[in-house]
Amino acid sequence: MSVMQYYATGRRKTATARVYLRAGSGGMQVNRRPMNAYFHTDALQRVVREPLVLTETHDKFDVLVNVAGGGEAGQAGAVRHGIARALVQFEPTLRARLKEAGFLTRDSRVKERKKYGQRGARARFQYSKR
Repeated sequence: MSVMQYYATGRRKTATARVYLRAGSGGMQVNRRPMNAYFHTDALQRVVREPLVLTETHDKFDVLVNVAGGGEAGQAGAVRHGIARALVQFEPTLRARLKEAGFLTRDSRVKERKKYGQRGARARFQYSKR
């Protein structure tokens, strides 16, 4: 018997999250660990739960996530993006609420590359007039 599940990919900075929503009681695992053990701060845990709380589906699904790349904040944003996309697959009428909250928009901000002849992306080498 196959379990009905919804799959989506979320991205933020250099992090990529593969999110699976399955019918359940609200459990959440990130890289085979409980979400509380993976994301240590309350702020990051809140970021991850935002789409489920907004759509009032936090107790209807078990969420399984594989996330790689980036740091903690980028990974939390990627998971949020993936959960929002998976919820739209589950119920297309939720799209308007998720879109208005900005959870379906891929945050395209990434680190700017270092330029040659400079110390960083924008910073120049120190200039000495004399």
